[in-house]
Amino acid sequence: MPDNAKDDRDHTPDHNNDHNHAHDHAHDHAQSDSHSHGDHSHGNGHSHDDNHSHGNDHSHGSGHAHHADHSGHEEMFRRRFWVCLVLSIPVLLYTPMLQEWFGFTMPTFAGSDWIAPVLSVIIFAYGGVPFLQMAVPELRNRQPGMMTLISLAISVAFVYSLLTLVVDIGEGLFWELVTLIVIMLLGHWLEMRSIRQASGALDELAKLMPDEAERIDDDGNTETIALIDIREGDLLLVRPGATIPADGEVVEGRSDVNEAMITGESQPVKKESGSQVIGGTINEGSGSLRVRVAATGDETTLAGIMRLVDEAQKSKSRTQILADKAAGWLFYIALAVAAVTAVVWTLVTGFDADVVVRVVTVLVIACPHALGLAIPLVVAITTSLSAQQGILIRDRLALETARHIDLVIFDKTGTLTKGEQGVVAIQTVGDDMQEDDALALAAAVEGDSEHFIAQAMRSAAQERELSLSQVSDFEAIKGRGVKAVHEGEEVHVGGPRLLEMLELEPTFTEFAEEQGNKGRSVIYLVQDGQITAVFALADVIRSESKEAVERLHEMGIEVAMLTGDSQAVADAVAAELGIDHVLAEVLPEDKDQKVVEFQQQGQKVVMVGDGVNDAPALTRADVGLAIGSGTDVAVESAGIILVQSNPLDVVRVLTLSRASYRKMVENLIWATGYNVVALPLAAGVLAPIGILLSPAAGAVLMSASTVIVAINAQLLRRAI
Repeated sequence: MPDNAKDDRDHTPDHNNDHNHAHDHAHDHAQSDSHSHGDHSHGNGHSHDDNHSHGNDHSHGSGHAHHADHSGHEEMFRRRFWVCLVLSIPVLLYTPMLQEWFGFTMPTFAGSDWIAPVLSVIIFAYGGVPFLQMAVPELRNRQPGMMTLISLAISVAFVYSLLTLVVDIGEGLFWELVTLIVIMLLGHWLEMRSIRQASGALDELAKLMPDEAERIDDDGNTETIALIDIREGDLLLVRPGATIPADGEVVEGRSDVNEAMITGESQPVKKESGSQVIGGTINEGSGSLRVRVAATGDETTLAGIMRLVDEAQKSKSRTQILADKAAGWLFYIALAVAAVTAVVWTLVTGFDADVVVRVVTVLVIACPHALGLAIPLVVAITTSLSAQQGILIRDRLALETARHIDLVIFDKTGTLTKGEQGVVAIQTVGDDMQEDDALALAAAVEGDSEHFIAQAMRSAAQERELSLSQVSDFEAIKGRGVKAVHEGEEVHVGGPRLLEMLELEPTFTEFAEEQGNKGRSVIYLVQDGQITAVFALADVIRSESKEAVERLHEMGIEVAMLTGDSQAVADAVAAELGIDHVLAEVLPEDKDQKVVEFQQQGQKVVMVGDGVNDAPALTRADVGLAIGSGTDVAVESAGIILVQSNPLDVVRVLTLSRASYRKMVENLIWATGYNVVALPLAAGVLAPIGILLSPAAGAVLMSASTVIVAINAQLLRRAI
C-alpha cells in the first residue's frame, strides 16, 4: 500500500463511544496462591473443623496461578457416604422390625445378633463423628445449627441403643441411627458437589495450560521456555494445534481458535492481527499465530475465573441461612419438647423405661433428614443448570434477589448490540443493480482496507455468502474513502467527503437523511462517476436482543437502556427493540446515579453491562450482571457472570431465580412440616386416644419427607 494509503476516511459517526470493546482490559483481580479450608462456612452454614480441612491447593502445568478447591471436602463426604451406605445394609437386613415389616428373614449364626450393634458403632465413628466435630464451632459460638441438631440426634440414638444392650429399656435404634448418618452424609456430599459443579468445566481449563511456550527473540529465533518464565510483552509463537500459553494480542498470522472452554462458543473463532486471545484456548486452525503477551500469572483470564469460583464457594443464599436458623430453632424446640415430655410422662405414669423411650424418640426424630437435603439438592441442580447455560453464579444472594426484580437496565454497546459496525440498510439505483451485487462490489473494493467501514462491508458480504468481484489497483484516499478498478472502470466507496472530492451531487437524499437522523454512517458506491448504491452502517443489534426484551415484558419487567451514545442513536435502537426507558449521552461515571434514580422510585434494578466501564452501576444495582465476558470473567462488581454475550441469558437468570427459590421454600415447608407433625406425636400428645409415635414410625415419616424433598428438587429441571 502506498504512503497515502492510510485509510483514515471520514464517516458519519454514531457516537457509540461509551465502551472500549477492544477487550484489552487489564485484570486487577489477582488469584491468591493458596487457600485455607479450615473452619469456614460451607453452604449449610456449618464450619469445617481443621481435622477436615482438605483444600488441595495445586498447580496445573508449570507456571499459571495456583488455585484451591473444595474437592477435598467433597471427596471426604463422598467416601464416607459410600462406606457407611454399604455397612448400613447388613444393619437394616438384620433388624427384626424391618424383617417383620417386609416379610423376610435372614440366616442366623453365632454372633449374628451383634451385626447391627457392631456395624452401627463403626458407622457412628466413621460417618457420625465428623458431624460432632463440626458442631463444636457452633456450640463454641453459642449458635446451634444444623451440625448441632444432627449431633444431638445421632448421639442420643447411639447412646440409647448401646444402653439397650445392657439394660432392658426397649429396642435399640440402630437402623434409625445408621440411616440418619447416611442421609446426612449424602446431603453434605451433594452440597460440596454442587460447589464444584458450578465451575467444573472452567476449572478443567487450568489443566489445559501447556507446560512450555515458544518465545521469539529480537532476532526472530524461537526458544522453548517454561510457562512461569513468560513475561508481559513477550512475543510467542503458537503453532497449529497448540494451546495458547497466555492472554495476549495477535500481531501476525491468521487461524481459528477454540474458545469453547471459556465462552461456550461451539464454533472456532477466527483470529487475525489485532485479535485478542485467551490463555488455555487452542489454535485449531491451519495457521500459526504470533501473540504479544498482555497478561501472565495472576493477571490472566484463567486466574480471574478461579478467583470468581472461589468467591462463589464462599457465598450462600438467604434461604440457606433460613435453613440454618430453622435447625437452630429445632435444636431448642427439641430440647424443650423432650424436657416437657419427660416431666409430663413421669408425673402421669412415673419414671420408667417408656419415659426414656419417649424422650429419646423426640430427640432423634427432631433431626429431619429432609432439612439436611432441602437446600443442597436445589443448589446442586441450580448450579448445574446455570453452568450448562454459561451462567456463573458468583454470589448466591444475587441469584436469590433477582426474583424481586421489576426493571432491567441494559448497557447498549456490546450488550444489546455487538459493539461493532455492520451494514443495516442498502438502497440501489433502479432495477439494474440488486442489493447483493452492490454489496459484493463494495466489499471487493474495500478488500485491502483495514478501516472499520471496510470490515463492516466484508462481514456483511460474508454473512450473505456473496462471491466478491475481482478488482485491481486498490488505493486508499486519505479522509475520503477507497478506490479500485473493476472491469475497466473506476469504483469508489466512501462517505459524503468522497462526493465532495468527486464533485458529485448527493443522491438518495431521503435515505441519507433518514439514516443520519438515527445516527448511522452513510456510505456511497460510485461507479464510473455515478452513485449507484448507498449503505447505512451502525452498531449491529444482536439477534437475541428483541426476543429478550419481549420475554422480559411477558414476565412483567420493564426494560431501560443506558448509553453514552447520542439521543438519536439510542432512540433508534430503543424503537427497534421496544425498550421502555431510554437514557442517552450518559457519562460512565454518571451511570450509577441513573440506577439510583430508578431505585428511589421504589424499583428493584438489574444492571447488565460489560463489567468494566459499568462497574459503578453494576455495584449500585440490586443485582449486577456482567455480560459478554469472554476475556473479562472476573468482574468483582457483578454478582452473576454471563459468559456468552447473549441478552437472553438475562431472562434465564430471572427465570432460574424464581424457580429455584420456589423449590427451596417448598422443600423447607416439607422438611419442617414433618417436625410439626412428628414432634407432638412423639411426645405423646395423642396418647390418650391411643396414638403414639414409635421411633420406627418416626423413621418412616423421616424417609417419606426425604423422598418428597428429593423428587420436588428434581422437578426444578422442568421449571426452567
